[in-house]
Amino acid sequence: MKTPVIVDAIRSPMARAKPDGALAEVHPVDLLSQVLEQLVARNQLDPATVDDVICGCVSQAGEQAGTPGRLAWLAAGLPTHVPSTTIDRKCGSSQQAVHFAAQAIMSGMQDIVIACGVESMSRVPMGSSRMGKNTTGPRFDERYAPGLVGQGVSADLVAAKWGLSRSDLDAYAARSHQRAHAAQSSGGFAREIVPIRSPLGLVSADETIRASTTPEKLAGLKAVFESEELSARFPQIQWSTTAGNASQMTDGASAMLIMSEERALQLGLRPRARFVAFDVVGDDPLYMLTAPIPATQRVLAKARMLLGDIAHYEINEAFASVPLAWQKELGADGERLNPRGGAIALGHPLGASGLRLMTTMLHALEDSGERYGLQSMCEAGGMANATIIEVLR
Repeated sequence: MKTPVIVDAIRSPMARAKPDGALAEVHPVDLLSQVLEQLVARNQLDPATVDDVICGCVSQAGEQAGTPGRLAWLAAGLPTHVPSTTIDRKCGSSQQAVHFAAQAIMSGMQDIVIACGVESMSRVPMGSSRMGKNTTGPRFDERYAPGLVGQGVSADLVAAKWGLSRSDLDAYAARSHQRAHAAQSSGGFAREIVPIRSPLGLVSADETIRASTTPEKLAGLKAVFESEELSARFPQIQWSTTAGNASQMTDGASAMLIMSEERALQLGLRPRARFVAFDVVGDDPLYMLTAPIPATQRVLAKARMLLGDIAHYEINEAFASVPLAWQKELGADGERLNPRGGAIALGHPLGASGLRLMTTMLHALEDSGERYGLQSMCEAGGMANATIIEVLR
């Protein structure tokens, strides 16, 4: 079996998904094409040798409806014979793209695969692909009567189940901004970010980080998912989820060059990390956001490792209650959890997020001299991917 290795991982800056956001004027195909173009160029890779491009994208509608990885590859002027496919495992789409890329190499069927992800939430609004229709159908609705709830309500259910207070969530959210600001100020993101050309100019830094965020400021925000109907159905909920302790809607793209170790060495490229173990699992779709807990347990068992063996944990901050419940359930060290901030500060560009997390984790491990990193993220429908990587010295 061939050994897949990470040769490079990069991302665009994270931009607010607002009409005046730094990347709002950039078509998602153009956004991803610039990331792919720079990934190929900086590794002096012959693009004709790439076997496949696997792209994570959630809202496959409008400008993201046309197999964005394929279109971005061609828009970058790269060889027409290289194919692409699009993966939708909701928030974990590009993390799943990494898994599929590595598994293709492990099988011996391919040697060089690019995993990537893109989401322009300013141009293709979240949920637009539903077209106002019921996506579940009567048999599903019957099984889960009286019905599932939105992710924000699930976040409050998670907070209630794990005894997390509003002050816990706000303190965590403020810490995310503080850690991301510290990383940005010290140049911690410099190696992983590639600049993006926009009609408004060159975008080279994250614009989502708010250094002045404090728990006191966040405490003034209104809980956004409370209703009389849901309060009657879920009396245990204290309604603590706000715009300030949830992830930001963001525009962004990310990409990773994955090769067999043998091919990387033949090309004179340095393998930066290897994959220790993968997992993907489902959990209760009502709570929806809890699957990172069993996914972590399963991937650690596959790797024959303990959580304490891991130096860096990336648990996507879809809502503050998600990493906090994960930490509380597993007894994880908070200093190792999202040490450079997470989606509350950096944003959550859906299809690009899985690879954004892994890119940040790889660079942070290299900078700290540590060896193992573990990543997991909740996904709509109550699923989660988990990945353990080992940095190679």
